[in-house]
This record gives sequence, C-alpha cells and structure tokens, in this order.
Amino acid sequence: MKRLLTDTHAVLSGRLQRQISIPVALLMAAALFPVAGCKTEHQADVVATVNGHAIMKAEMDKAYEQQLGQQQQQPPSEDQANSLRLNVLRALIDEEIVQQRAAKMNLTATNEEVDAKLAEMKARYTDEQFNQQLKASNTTLDEVKHDLRRSLTQNKLLNKEINSKITVTDADVANYFNQHKSEYNLIQTEYHLAQILVTSVPSAQPVNLQNSKATSDIEAKKKIQALKNRLDSGEDFGTLAMNFSEQPETAPNGGDMGFVTADQMKADPAVFNAVMKLKPGHVTDILPLLDAQSKKPAGYAVYKLIAIEPAGQRELKDPSVQQQIRQQLHEGRSQLLKNAYFEMLRDQAKVENFFAEQIFKNDAH
Repeated sequence: MKRLLTDTHAVLSGRLQRQISIPVALLMAAALFPVAGCKTEHQADVVATVNGHAIMKAEMDKAYEQQLGQQQQQPPSEDQANSLRLNVLRALIDEEIVQQRAAKMNLTATNEEVDAKLAEMKARYTDEQFNQQLKASNTTLDEVKHDLRRSLTQNKLLNKEINSKITVTDADVANYFNQHKSEYNLIQTEYHLAQILVTSVPSAQPVNLQNSKATSDIEAKKKIQALKNRLDSGEDFGTLAMNFSEQPETAPNGGDMGFVTADQMKADPAVFNAVMKLKPGHVTDILPLLDAQSKKPAGYAVYKLIAIEPAGQRELKDPSVQQQIRQQLHEGRSQLLKNAYFEMLRDQAKVENFFAEQIFKNDAH
C-alpha cells in the first residue's frame, strides 16, 4: 500500500483507501509476534494494539472489504481471506505507528489544513455531485476528513524527517547523466499526447469525474462535438478529459498518454496524419475510432499535442533532462531513507497482533 489519498479523484471514485507510503518489505514483515506464554488480556473487538492504542476489528473488517472489492475476483477461501486480513492489519499497524510518531513531533494535521484539502477536493464537484460520490462509495464526510487528516499528517512527517534532508547537487546530476548518456539518445522523434475519447460501447463503471458515458453512436457524436466546442472556446483540455473522457487509462490524468513515437501512431493513419499537422499546444479535429475487427465506428476522439522531443542525443544542458534526472535521484534516495525510517519506527514500537495470535493458535497443530 503505497499512498493514502494522494490522488483526490481516487478518494471519491474508489472509496478512501488506507494506502500509505510504507515500503512493501515493511508491509509484509512478520506479523506473527511471539505467542508462547502470551497472557495479554484484550477485548474481543480489539485485533491489535500499538503502544497500547487499540486497532478495532471493525476497522480491519472495513479495510478488508475495501481491498476485496478492489480485487474484483471470486470470493476467497477462508485461508485466503485470513491472509488478506493479516496484510490489511499489518498496514493499519504500520499506519498507526506513523501517526503516533507524527503526534510526538507535533506534526498532526490541523483542522484548518484538513478543511483546506477538503475544499480543494470539493472544488471539482457541485455539492450534489460530491454527495452522490460519497453515497456511491459508502463513505461519510467524517470518514473523508479522518483519512485526509492521516494522509496530511503522514506527508508532514515524511517532509520533516525524509524529504527535507535530501540534497541532489548539480554534480550528482552530471555524474548520473554521464553514466547513462545512451538512455537520452532518442532513436525516433517522440510526441507527448493527450486524448479525450468518447465511445458508444457500454461500460460497467464510469471512468471520469462526471460519471459521463455515451450509450449510442448518436450520443457519442453529440458529446464529442460539445467537448470540441468547449476546447475551441478555450477551456482546459486536461480538466475536460478528467470530467468527460471515457478512456480509463488516461482520463484520471487529464488525458495524458505520455510520449508516443511516430511508428506507434502509424498504427492508426488518421491519428498520425492529424498529429503531424499540429504545433505543440494545439488539438486535432474530431477523429473516428474504428473497431479493430468490424472496422465500424466505435467512438470518437480529440488529441492534443503537448510537446515534441526530436530524435537524437539529448544533452545535459537540456532543462527537461536535468529535471528528470534530479527527480529520479531524489525519489531513489527518498525511498531508501523511508525504508530505513519505517524499519526503525517498527523496531521502537510495542505491537501486539491478537488477530495473528488467534490464527496461529487455531491453525497450528
């Protein structure tokens, strides 16, 4: 579980997930603490304690149901279900360790910080839409605030203990570039594209913020034309993509497709020809999407050319190269420090995992 509510769309479209930046090695660390001679008394609805703070069975069960729903698979066996519950509980334990550490350092998010983040989230919706999203995800406003507080608290702790201590120098960037220079030699020109896509194909679940879905070719034509009109009037491409595009892989990211080569685009000559006529920042006309088998219309799309990276060797003086390397080095060092930091926090905490003890006692023969 790598993050907790860092993507506000994920907060409302999925259900608030207890995903914090705990490294995988820590999440999967042994939860079966020594049970021989264990005489600790605890209430039946307490599944674990962290420095005396109880983690309740209801909290574990709710997180379990969320994880189970995300996996969209056949109902698990009893052993599989207990294994998943153990993993969920480990994450809750690790999260509690982090929250307690932050509290000791007076880094718990304030009400004002929580309210500001909530307002940022709600800005994408009308009040009615926001309430509909809460209802659809079986989430209350108090739960949103609770998870936001924990997310913001963790971020404050990591910024204080980790990110503020990381320095990437110009020499570091130069050394990395010299050792990996061949990686910055583009064989082909690359095109950074974004898309807004509308189809008449039924979809099981909405993939955009407005839950907008065309259900027929006529609806798809009307919808894409309305969106093109809004683009032509100056509205932001990324915002429209997040709210209305029906491409699940790109809609949450504002339609961003990343970099695509000319050869890749040639698989669809219409897209290739349209993009080749664009200057960065411009968008194509409405393009039809054809079904791969029947070759019949399956939808419509509009593409935006964000940037062009010409073929050839990119040099260190290129600001985008420097930024990419600096970010990569920073993230690598950050992850290393986080791994060590979370291991230290776990070592310093007193954890009792009663659920793990129960499984061990019931199944060990």
